[in-house]
Amino acid sequence: MTQQVIGYESLRPLLNPKSIAVLGASENKYKIGHLQIQALIDGKFQGDIIPIHPSASEIAGLKSYPTLADVPNEIDLVIFCVSYNQIKAGLVACAEKKVKSAIIFASGFSETGVEGQKLQQELAQYAQQHGIRLVGPNCVGLVNTSNGLIGTFSPAILTVPMNGKKGVGYVSQSGAFGVLTYMAAAQHGISFNYFISTGNEMDASFEDFVEYMVHDDETSIISGYLEGTKKPEKLKLLAKQALNKKKPILLMKTGRSNAGSRAAASHTGALAGSDKIYDAFFKQYGIIRVDDFEDIIAFSKLFNPEKLPTGKNTVIITSSGGRGINEADRCESYGLNIVELSKETQAEIRKTLPEYASVSNPIDLTAAASVTNPEFYLAPLKALVNDPDVDNIIFTDFPYVWDENSPMLQEFVSIAKSSNKLIGIFPFPLEGMTYPKATETLVANDVSVISGTLNPVRALAKLVQYSSYVQMNEQAYDVAADFGPASIEDLLKPGTTLSESEASQILDRYGIPTTKRYIAKESEEAVEMAKEIGFPVVLKIDSPHIPHKTEADGIRLNICTEEEVRKAFEEVMANAKEYNPAATLNGVSVQEMLPNGVEVIIGAHNDETFGPVIMAGLGGIFVEVFKDIAFKVAPLSSKDAFDLLEELQGKALLHGARGKAPVDKEAIIDVLLKVSNLMSDNKDTIKELDINPLIVYEKGIKAADAMIVVQEKVSEIQVIGG
Repeated sequence: MTQQVIGYESLRPLLNPKSIAVLGASENKYKIGHLQIQALIDGKFQGDIIPIHPSASEIAGLKSYPTLADVPNEIDLVIFCVSYNQIKAGLVACAEKKVKSAIIFASGFSETGVEGQKLQQELAQYAQQHGIRLVGPNCVGLVNTSNGLIGTFSPAILTVPMNGKKGVGYVSQSGAFGVLTYMAAAQHGISFNYFISTGNEMDASFEDFVEYMVHDDETSIISGYLEGTKKPEKLKLLAKQALNKKKPILLMKTGRSNAGSRAAASHTGALAGSDKIYDAFFKQYGIIRVDDFEDIIAFSKLFNPEKLPTGKNTVIITSSGGRGINEADRCESYGLNIVELSKETQAEIRKTLPEYASVSNPIDLTAAASVTNPEFYLAPLKALVNDPDVDNIIFTDFPYVWDENSPMLQEFVSIAKSSNKLIGIFPFPLEGMTYPKATETLVANDVSVISGTLNPVRALAKLVQYSSYVQMNEQAYDVAADFGPASIEDLLKPGTTLSESEASQILDRYGIPTTKRYIAKESEEAVEMAKEIGFPVVLKIDSPHIPHKTEADGIRLNICTEEEVRKAFEEVMANAKEYNPAATLNGVSVQEMLPNGVEVIIGAHNDETFGPVIMAGLGGIFVEVFKDIAFKVAPLSSKDAFDLLEELQGKALLHGARGKAPVDKEAIIDVLLKVSNLMSDNKDTIKELDINPLIVYEKGIKAADAMIVVQEKVSEIQVIGG
């Protein structure tokens, strides 16, 4: 069933209701029905709170009603504090009252098996028919700190401060982990304006809430915990919209390990998918993948859309040589560049620092700066803000005694505020001594102060990455030109692996250069074909049942005479029959012998989550031993194809290594774009494709071998769109 597209505005009653009814309200202060009412009261919800109880006249000082129908006014949101076997009746009551949204905490649905899944689908369809937006089931609810909506039974939510920096939305496919992240952020001065536990996503999905935040003026950063996307196409569009608005999307995607991937798949029934494909998808669409919850917190503290990092070049200023070296190592491990300072900048810094201080990067002010000479912290800053080769300035410590009245702090703040450099203070975590007295003043003037416990260097590296995405987004890159699908239906036999000759015909029809070739049934026929092609030639067995010809000893290279052709033909045919007696043998493919070049592999497969995915790598040992490959989700733009090659560790071979000329990268990009078109045009029929090897020359390119696997039936893989 195709999921109906519902506008993000329909989520407004769920996230910003004017009235909330609690179904299953309780007079017992230890039950969820009472805890939920108390949470709304304690959170200072800015609307009506309506307990629903069959006999109580009042709960927690609020007038109670026996049923939803008895409530005289409209109800925007109903919070279900009832067990799963009461959900259906509750939804019927919501529909009769024309309730706009509901939160369902109860478990016992799709996560329990077939019967639970059937019930969940039935309830989802009913809610959709009556225009009721749902979060859950099997969730801990949601929070909107801007209006006091504490729509969760978790009492821990209200034990942390709610006065931190706002503007960060957080969506989680894990309820408990989401609560912990919410609390950790609050303790570090970040109050999520939204926290949403999506549960089983019976109706509103992870992507739907991301969409709401993309369009929400109060949200400047969108973050989340993701086990698997159910609407990858929608997430693509949202990532683009968020980039246009300079709203970072930070996602902690679980399942890097096999164990984590299995656990993610079983947790909420999400398609966890290949971790490498998720990595590629995030990079391709400008989504920042974070490693843990502290990355979200530290990134949020660093982020200023008006002052994004201009590059990777980073300078460290410290009063401890050892700490400076430690942070320099950390920076470079995360991809930041500890830039070598120019002689002019070093000379400028030296003017006000003593001889015993180091003016190279890291700049070591020595312990004197933190004890007797706090003015040392100003000297390098004055010089560095004027150095065009410096992008980021990190202080590992700061004068603890400076406060808002200190003239030197005021000068420091003035310099920092007028500069386009990203300036951060990342102090060593010491209980009661981590943050300098001037922290509030510094933060108010665009200088981030972030404890080392949050790994701010890693967050800075991710912010630099995001800034590069924004810059690239401002450049126009068209999706690969589509000349219309070529007619290949006659070659696609469901459930088969095509022979090399059949696969090569498909490549031919899409304009991908292949070797000149003929299929010979007899040895003398092979001789005539070899003479027409011109010696030397290659002979290969052609069979849909022998895709890996080397395993069958079914290839003979560099055949130079007629007699060698006859001998090679007989050997290849005999070896193939011995290797697989049941195989259908189309004959022997006689092909031109290609000259040496750089071997590349280009492949594609239909991913169960993202659909057609394109792979590129260097051939031979690079792919077989080092697994030097990269992925992108189709359709590819010319920049995507270029980036695929740039992500390869052995890319120097393409640029010309050891005195060799560079190869024709444009020809590789052209093949990548044509393969992207081929897979996109035939995503319901082609399961896998390999061109291996693809021989690249200084000018030109040719596919020396190809394999295509056709799906059992049309739409074998259903990609869940949005």
